[in-house]
Amino acid sequence: MRKVILGTAIAAVFMAGCADMTMSDTQRRTAIGAGAGALGGAVLGSVTGGNAGTGAVIGAGVGALGTYIWSQRMERQKQEMQAATQGTGVAVTQTSDNQLKLDIPSDISFDTGRANVKSDFAPILDRFAVGLQNNPAATVRIIGHTDSTGSDAINNPLSVDRAAATRDYLAMRGVDSRRFTIEGRGSRQPIASNDTAQGRAQNRRVEIFVGEAAPRG
Repeated sequence: MRKVILGTAIAAVFMAGCADMTMSDTQRRTAIGAGAGALGGAVLGSVTGGNAGTGAVIGAGVGALGTYIWSQRMERQKQEMQAATQGTGVAVTQTSDNQLKLDIPSDISFDTGRANVKSDFAPILDRFAVGLQNNPAATVRIIGHTDSTGSDAINNPLSVDRAAATRDYLAMRGVDSRRFTIEGRGSRQPIASNDTAQGRAQNRRVEIFVGEAAPRG
């Protein structure tokens, strides 16, 4: 345990030392924060009986990113959603800035040209709502997307409607609607070619981001 903490402390000093004047202000804060966070995480993990190495990794993420934290609640929700969505095609990941991301394809979420939550999507949202209720500090951002079929006059409001339908469903399951923000990006951010049916299906999607804000002060 002492070796882990000592090694992490050395890493913290090294990161701070590397934060020289060739870096931007943001890069320096990131390097210093990562080192300090890693040290704090290692100490906390050891003192509380946890794994110092795991604490260091979590602490480094908190220190480096600053905006969001990856808490035990976030990790638990990620694992629960991965289990709940296994085999459905829904991707559940941790983003580089410590948000939980659910990427929900069109064959699960919405029919072409529609904004009604499909029956296959409902159980996923039900389980997701439980996770959000267990983490009241987290906020949720929902982004709707379409393929390029049709005009922006159709696609832009449709993407917003899909995000709104997802929010409203979760709100009906007891999640405070004030925790949500929604966006519609129409067909502006494809992740696949719109020249094929398969690619268009990939582009018709909903992305859900969950973030637990780092404490201030």
